[in-house]
Order: sequence, then structure tokens, then C-alpha cells
Amino acid sequence: MPKRQLTGIIISDKMAKTIVVKVERIKKHPKYKRRYKVHKKYKAHDEKNDYKLGDRVIIEECRPKSKEKRWRVIRKVN
Repeated sequence: MPKRQLTGIIISDKMAKTIVVKVERIKKHPKYKRRYKVHKKYKAHDEKNDYKLGDRVIIEECRPKSKEKRWRVIRKVN
């Protein structure tokens, strides 16, 4: 089974080897059919601290690295 990959924007890089990525997606209301944005924040592992605030990155699921970290950065987009 392939691992999930998500694309998002880095909103925090203040921790050592960890970044916070905000992933935004569009949902549709079941009754009113209006589309709206929802977002979720994920903590991702960044071994060399290569990525900076505002970068668009792809993250991938991995085994738990810590209490809240279950994702790792694959690459930068753009």
C-alpha cells in the first residue's frame, strides 16, 4: 500500500529538525453545495533544516518519529 503524500506550506520552522506544514483542501457542503476551505497542521521531520518559512513542500507518511511527528519532508515544490 503506498504512503499518503500531501502538499502544503510551511508555517513554522522554529524547532530543531521539525517543521509545521499547513495543508489546505476544499470541501463541499452536502446540502448547500457551497465549497469551502479547511486546513490542518502537520509536524514533519526535516533532518538537515533545509526548508524555510513559506516554502511549499510535499510531505509523506512515515513511522512515528516522536509523540506528534508522523510525516517527513520529501521535496520542495516550485
